Amino acid sequence: MFENDFERLKYYYEKKWAQKSQLRLYVAFGVITSEEYEVITGEAY
Repeated sequence: MFENDFERLKYYYEKKWAQKSQLRLYVAFGVITSEEYEVITGEAY
């Protein structure tokens, strides 16, 4: 269903299954980039 972690996390965020605090952890662990975080949330990392 998802080609990569970015698409999966974007979908989860849109469905409210993931929160910004969780997405920040994914950035810290290198799963998504800070730029991808900004695309998903609309806010600067």
